[in-house]
Amino acid sequence: MKTTLKIMGIMLGSAIALATQASPQKDLNTFNDFFKKKFPNVEEAEFVNGSYAYDMAGRENWEAIEEFPPYEPFIDEGQEMWETAFKNGKTYQSCFPDGPVIAHKYPYWNKERKMVMTLPLALNECREANGEKPLKYKKGDINKIMSFLAYQARGKKVNVIVPQDDPGALAAYEEGKKFYFTRRGQLNFSCANCHFQNAGNVLRSENLSMAKGHTTHFPVYRSKWGTVGTLHRRFTGCNKQVRAKPFKAQGREYRNLEYFLTHMSNGLTLNGPGARK
Repeated sequence: MKTTLKIMGIMLGSAIALATQASPQKDLNTFNDFFKKKFPNVEEAEFVNGSYAYDMAGRENWEAIEEFPPYEPFIDEGQEMWETAFKNGKTYQSCFPDGPVIAHKYPYWNKERKMVMTLPLALNECREANGEKPLKYKKGDINKIMSFLAYQARGKKVNVIVPQDDPGALAAYEEGKKFYFTRRGQLNFSCANCHFQNAGNVLRSENLSMAKGHTTHFPVYRSKWGTVGTLHRRFTGCNKQVRAKPFKAQGREYRNLEYFLTHMSNGLTLNGPGARK
């Protein structure tokens, strides 16, 4: 009983600290300390693997799936998209001159436009600048090129910077953090209820994954979907699960949430695309 109360006290204290602190770096330190205490036997590098870092039965099945990854065709088709010229003769390379190893540079705060820029948004802006129709943000071809770009950036470290001297960047970060800890929907759940406070617990038949490392493996192939889906599709699904009205994919709310949540994985390596149940 005392041990349970102690764990609950740690969780409550960490949640309060994150909710009140205004420094992204302090938030990150609190986040890391919390998960180290909650999962003392999980090595730092394993946090990118979600619940498979501690769910050994699930991990065995996952590793078997990864021997013949269901997302491989999406990587190949995404590479073809990257290399195929638009109708005007240009390619994605014209917008991203550094080449396809770019996924680790997103999301970031665009000071000139005063907004969080994500990779899917940048890809569609590139398409529109070259006379092409934008891709849908949750399903379809966006997942092909995102799978290719995620694969190209495997091993790169997450390093989302929140400029301390930019009020706009701090406001976007704080909005994303508030979203994460705010209860919503008929079930009155927040993101943190499942993936912060109850990470590692079983809900129905699912072992709840931890928030740390949540963004590293997207886009992700889910057996439930039978295809690859984007991070914002997952945000939408989570909102629906708590019976809350989802926000628009790549709208301000989800982009700011992505900004906060990706910052909370700083220091980890990208390992997308991934496969999950």
